[in-house]
Amino acid sequence: MRRSDREITDYNEMLEVIRKCDVCRLVLNDGEYPYVVPLNFGMEIENNKLVFYFHGAREGKKYELMRKNNKASFEMDCGHALFTDEEKGNCSMAYESVIGRGRVEILADNEKERGLKSIMQHYHKEDFLFNRAVIPATNVFKLTVETMTGKRRKLG
Repeated sequence: MRRSDREITDYNEMLEVIRKCDVCRLVLNDGEYPYVVPLNFGMEIENNKLVFYFHGAREGKKYELMRKNNKASFEMDCGHALFTDEEKGNCSMAYESVIGRGRVEILADNEKERGLKSIMQHYHKEDFLFNRAVIPATNVFKLTVETMTGKRRKLG
């Protein structure tokens, strides 16, 4: 990382940044160019590993790509604020971000509810009652994180 003074090295600090984010951008391999898709997410720690849960329709390009190659990257960011230095005539942005990589897998029907609950918990709807009819019509998949890094720029 070029700016080590902005690096977040503490695992728990990175988790705090993740908890503040609303969207996770999942990056999948699509031949010559990467395929990026913004997703709502949930998170849990499973067997001392960070796991993100996502959901979507039963079919689509992201699932085709996952089946070909389950390696993926992710990016999320929050805390955006523009700040300016009128005297010097320049500006910059405050932010916090986490990027990383891992492996994705599509969950079996009997594992989906856990992932869906995790997503709802992230958006503060812990006791949401799912309509059981939508679960078979929904894909739920997870990304098990292998590595991640964090970065922040504070105001001032």
